[in-house]
Amino acid sequence: MQLITYADRLGSDLRCLHALLREQFDGLFSGVHILPFFDPIDGADAGFDPVDHTRVDSRLGDWKDIAALGADYTVMADLIVNHISSDSRQFQDVLRNGKASPYWKLFLRKSDIFPNSEPASVISEEVSHIYRPRPGQPFTSITLDDGSTHEFWTTFSPGQLDINVEEPAGRDYLNSILDRFAQAGIGEIRLDAAGYAIKRRGTPCFMLPETFEFIGALSKQARKLGIETLVEIHSYYQTQIAIASRVGQVYDFALPPLVLHSLYTSNTDVLKRWLKISPRNCVTVLDTHDGIGIVDVARQGDLEGLLSDEQVDDLVETIHGKTGDASRRASGHAASNLDIYQVNSTFYDALGGDDTDYLIARAIQFFAPGTPQIYYVGLLAGENDLALVEKTGVGRDINRHYYTPDEVQAALERPVVQRLMELIRLRNALPALGGTFSLPECPRDQLVLRWDDNGEFAELQVELGRKCATIRYSESGEIRQFEISETSHA
Repeated sequence: MQLITYADRLGSDLRCLHALLREQFDGLFSGVHILPFFDPIDGADAGFDPVDHTRVDSRLGDWKDIAALGADYTVMADLIVNHISSDSRQFQDVLRNGKASPYWKLFLRKSDIFPNSEPASVISEEVSHIYRPRPGQPFTSITLDDGSTHEFWTTFSPGQLDINVEEPAGRDYLNSILDRFAQAGIGEIRLDAAGYAIKRRGTPCFMLPETFEFIGALSKQARKLGIETLVEIHSYYQTQIAIASRVGQVYDFALPPLVLHSLYTSNTDVLKRWLKISPRNCVTVLDTHDGIGIVDVARQGDLEGLLSDEQVDDLVETIHGKTGDASRRASGHAASNLDIYQVNSTFYDALGGDDTDYLIARAIQFFAPGTPQIYYVGLLAGENDLALVEKTGVGRDINRHYYTPDEVQAALERPVVQRLMELIRLRNALPALGGTFSLPECPRDQLVLRWDDNGEFAELQVELGRKCATIRYSESGEIRQFEISETSHA
């Protein structure tokens, strides 16, 4: 089991996080994904727009603190593949020196893909088909100190300059980060925004055949340094399956919306269908620092999704209803981040703050194929933080609360959190979960997830109509069980 957290939002810094893991969270996690801890952590995109990807923000600690964590836990760090901050020394050098800068070829420009000699109408037509996570064109016109103006590729925001990963300068930049990670004992990396890294004319510039090759090569380079790779891609579900066959690990981003759909409708048919084909080399999540993905279960053009258009609409509207419309206020055009493929909410609030449904959802996650990760807000069954959204104007901040030590302690005393921690410890102790997975037949309002290994078994039985779940498992020849119901955690 792995924890996902910011170092400064669960405690105050890296040493505080380390203490929490050893003390209050003792026995829960073998690894921790520390969300961007690079300089600075409070940029325009909460650390995902690093000025210096090889330097720890001094407010959190230093590389020695990362190494200390790595001695006790498997540490995962983000390798932000696609972009770097406009405030970086590299881009500032480009602003001053233009084409004479040694970093000129580090950054991708529109003209690198679409030559200026082409008719504007032709280019405009091709650009309209580029896949972008936010509305608008993926370019920003920037004037250099010499007065010349260039359209730089900015997939995510004007302050996040896309790296030309196919140039030696781009490869050297990424390799320098990998080398620094290896020196600090980081065991895993998450390739952030890797799907956008390769651009080609006449394509959506997203998850191209060349992108697969790039991800494979980068993963191989990391493995040489003793670092395993997790690829972060929000995309059509068949694309996820294709990615999984080429890399070490991928996220199962279809699981969160399908779990919600099952709990909302008391119908597990679609979830069962997905679990029969989902990648086995995946990391399972219900929540992350981003929103609840919709694109992962929706149609893509003429290709049918896991959920129909009507089911997707119902899912989104039910989330909004369960959250008292807080998620609507924090998603899409209502929030400055303008995500068009996610609904922003804590997972706990997406279930209307219902403790039983929440624990059932977590049990499903823990029994689904893959390595479970749990987000720090989810660990504490956190509620939507609209005050933070109003303060920052960033919709995803609804699920990025800054916990004080007193708030952490208060959360740990809640029955739902205590029960969740019991469930995590049980999951960690079940040897059968390393064996063979199966989906025994059952009615649509029920779900059975079973694991068998060398005579041991562990089985989750969910009855949505009765709103309860039972975990049955063998232990030294004896059959034991763990109950989830409205009375089991009161």
